[in-house]
Amino acid sequence: MTDVDKPFARRIKSFVVRSTRMTVGQQRGWDTYWDAMGVEPCETILDFQQLFGNQNPLVFEIGFGMGASLFEMAQAHPEHNFIGVEVHRPGVGAILASAGDAGLTNLRVLCCDANLVIDKMLTDNALSRVQLYFPDPWHKTRHHKRRLVQPDFVQRIRKKLAKGGLFHMATDWQPYAQHMLAIMNAQEGYQNQSSDGSYVDKPDYRPQTKFERRGLKLGHGVWDLVYEKC
Repeated sequence: MTDVDKPFARRIKSFVVRSTRMTVGQQRGWDTYWDAMGVEPCETILDFQQLFGNQNPLVFEIGFGMGASLFEMAQAHPEHNFIGVEVHRPGVGAILASAGDAGLTNLRVLCCDANLVIDKMLTDNALSRVQLYFPDPWHKTRHHKRRLVQPDFVQRIRKKLAKGGLFHMATDWQPYAQHMLAIMNAQEGYQNQSSDGSYVDKPDYRPQTKFERRGLKLGHGVWDLVYEKC
């Protein structure tokens, strides 16, 4: 059995679930808006026409954290549908509160392992863009195997992208940026959107987070990588 064929539960986890204690506001978001905007994890292919009521291009974000940038993108681009997955309940509660209060109809969220969604819930060739922003870089060498961007993972992502769809990654950890670049440039079926085969300028559609702005003021770098499915 190849890595691509392994059941998601057997794969090395790229995340650690932290405390699930939520603030009053996050709990309110969950209690008030989950039924309208939450998607229960399952092993059934999602029907996006039924889920959103239209066939707009679909953007999928893996690990949206507290959800501020995903919310901002969904609010700014009603012509796209957005679906995000996050394992930390407080982050899910936070984005539900923001998006629900704003009356967004083009955003849905899941609280589970992204591998379940990729392997069991997404049909092939369905996504216009996949977003992976500031994933855990797993700094220690012995933990590099936990990094999400690995050959089997990016090929599973490629199957879910429509032709011409984009896989967009961003990190503020240069060794991980170099790791991503080496992995992606070696993959068949992807075209680097950088003119020199390296990194791209931050696309306008990706908002800067508070964490990112603070890091830039301190002189920290941020690296964006965008690859198109050939």
